[in-house]
Amino acid sequence: MSTDKTEQIQYVTLQSSDGKEFRVNLAVASVSLVIKNLLTDLGLSNQVIPIANIRGHVIEWCEHHVNEGQIIISEWDERYIEVEHDLLLDITLAANYLEIKSLLDLGCKKVANMIRDKSPEEIRASFNIEKDFTPEEEELVRIENGWIEGL
Repeated sequence: MSTDKTEQIQYVTLQSSDGKEFRVNLAVASVSLVIKNLLTDLGLSNQVIPIANIRGHVIEWCEHHVNEGQIIISEWDERYIEVEHDLLLDITLAANYLEIKSLLDLGCKKVANMIRDKSPEEIRASFNIEKDFTPEEEELVRIENGWIEGL
């Protein structure tokens, strides 16, 4: 019989940054390496675990992928990641913070596809990024990175 406290816990309650609580199976919570290590190291039991900067949308992804090893992007994933820019950024940052590699890959792929074949001006417009370089600074960047095609 193991004395590891995480094996005794069947469910944990995660609290998203928007204050919602999610009671999830330990396996779902353990999709995140950060949460898995937290549960293993600290042996948390029936406590609510606050997860800063995380919306419940990420937990939905973990529930869908709980028993998968290598994640293949499915139709479900493509529908899941079709979200507005702010939520896409939140999901990607949360995946990075929680060390959910497959979800991070999904978010990064979505962003990469969104900026593919776009000019810097189009990318700035898509993501509401202010143009903060002076013309002199822009020219310096072009000179220093002239080896990049299309810059």
